[in-house]
Amino acid sequence: MGKLTGKVAVVTGASKGIGAAIAKSLAAEGAGVVVNYASSKEGAEKVVREITAAGGKAVAVGGDVSKAVEAQGIIDAAIANFGHLDILVNNSGVYEFAPIEDITEDLFHKIFNVNVLGVLLTTQAAVKHLGEGSSIINISSGVSRITPPNSTIYSGTKGAVDSITGVLAKELGSRQIRVNSINPGIVETEGTIGAGYIGSDFEKGFIAQTPLGRVGRPGDIASIAVFLASDDSGWLTGEQLLATGGQR
Repeated sequence: MGKLTGKVAVVTGASKGIGAAIAKSLAAEGAGVVVNYASSKEGAEKVVREITAAGGKAVAVGGDVSKAVEAQGIIDAAIANFGHLDILVNNSGVYEFAPIEDITEDLFHKIFNVNVLGVLLTTQAAVKHLGEGSSIINISSGVSRITPPNSTIYSGTKGAVDSITGVLAKELGSRQIRVNSINPGIVETEGTIGAGYIGSDFEKGFIAQTPLGRVGRPGDIASIAVFLASDDSGWLTGEQLLATGGQR
């Protein structure tokens, strides 16, 4: 039996990268998983196929977390398919770096709506179904501590997620619902490769400042998510786990 046998999880933004790795790792430990996607149905269905081929249980569910009706629909799908909900991983996120001179209202709302409003709307929908022992895991970022140049909006969203994590840990603690965040450093994913970060001077600079001497891998984050989803972390709430290879 896995650590999460009988549990049900929703992982938002799980069609690729960190979200896909988390979905597969939760399923490998016995959880039924809703693999959410906003645009890449094909990617989400591939993740589901990999989970089911390994003997796990998963369904792909579309939905934009920044829209209340669609966020509710993601949670409703978990209940319809699995009957209950125990774990919510708020992983959906977008990023775009720009100097202060290039910031626009549209860019602000594009990033804040997904990274911050999406966390609130999906959590709001989920808490109706989460009971004692449930776990909410917010995927934040090491940028909220490192605060690199040209990241005012993105770092601002992750600072907000860190604060939301602390507030909800206190707000939901009396219901024995735990709320923690994982704050990764740069991770090698389809997104960071496509954006040109991997293999660039940007990556080299991060590695030079990282005690463990490499960028992160999706599995590095997924294993922490399994820990936070399981009873092994039953005495942790309101924590921000800085998963950066030691970079601060």
